Amino acid sequence: MNRVAIPVAIVVALAFVPKLAIDIPYLFGSGLNTPGTLQLLALCLLFGGLALSYDLLFGFTGLLSFGHALYFAVGVYVAAIAMTRWHWGFWPSILFTALVGFLLALVLGAVSLRVGGIAFAMVTLAFAQAGSILALKNPYGWTGGEEGFGVDYHQLPTWAVGILNTKYLYWLALGYAAAVFLVVRWAVNSSPGHVWQAIRENELRVQVLGLRPYTYKLISFVLASVLATAGGIVYLLLVGGANTEVTTASFTLTLLLMVVLGGTGSRWGAMVGGILYTYADHRLGDLSSSHAVSTLPSVLRVPLQQPLFILGVLFILVVFFVPGGLTRIGQVGVRLDRILRKPAVQEGGA
Repeated sequence: MNRVAIPVAIVVALAFVPKLAIDIPYLFGSGLNTPGTLQLLALCLLFGGLALSYDLLFGFTGLLSFGHALYFAVGVYVAAIAMTRWHWGFWPSILFTALVGFLLALVLGAVSLRVGGIAFAMVTLAFAQAGSILALKNPYGWTGGEEGFGVDYHQLPTWAVGILNTKYLYWLALGYAAAVFLVVRWAVNSSPGHVWQAIRENELRVQVLGLRPYTYKLISFVLASVLATAGGIVYLLLVGGANTEVTTASFTLTLLLMVVLGGTGSRWGAMVGGILYTYADHRLGDLSSSHAVSTLPSVLRVPLQQPLFILGVLFILVVFFVPGGLTRIGQVGVRLDRILRKPAVQEGGA
């Protein structure tokens, strides 16, 4: 019962955030229910769900993909092009984007999964790079090239337009994160989900049992990609346009970082990692330019004014002290005890 009650309680609590006129110093630059804070929280929830969709591949099936960004970009670009360039309505654009995301994942997944290991990672990277180049080349003036383009707000629902409606976009991001969690939980607990985890541990043993790993891996690949495409649509509504940043290989590497940071194969881990990484990525920029940091001695000021440096140090600390991710933070004491005892054991043995 607790496994159901806890997620439901968290979702209900988060749903009330837009109603709370509370200031939380240092954590947020403005009130909890202000458009700026709700936008940040919505992005955190979105990337939490997106990281979980990637963990379905990496953490539960053992597939290291460098091309997950491609399917997220499909959700962003195809929906934006359909509404802005082709002047389609909102729902036809969404349905068409979902269909394109599904078919593309089915075809490219069927090709990519013909190989495994590093070769699979390189093939997925090649497909993602092809998509990135296509967006940069701006075919028929559809993608806007390096600058990207804004979506035609006339085609959007009224609740998705305007700063005052940010709370609805926040609820949309919350709904997306909750839906991804439910889908992944259901999928992992299903019969194919058990096979995915067996493939992760020992694919040869699955073959010996008479099962065909290729089919199960393709199911995992398509499901994770479709969830990523849905995330791209939500992202489009949140930021109001398409940009080439979401097509790069570094975007997928960021998702991998989120998953490792939170904990692979733990459901909550990837989502926690995605939320915390996104929050830190946005808030550390504000911290680096704050008056408190600018008045510090240069030995502290210079590194603290580099958000990526701080993120890198935090990531190293997490990987070193909590190898299983933040969701296994209770093991920090055990890890420290082993580190402190190791020299003493070596000296005693000598």
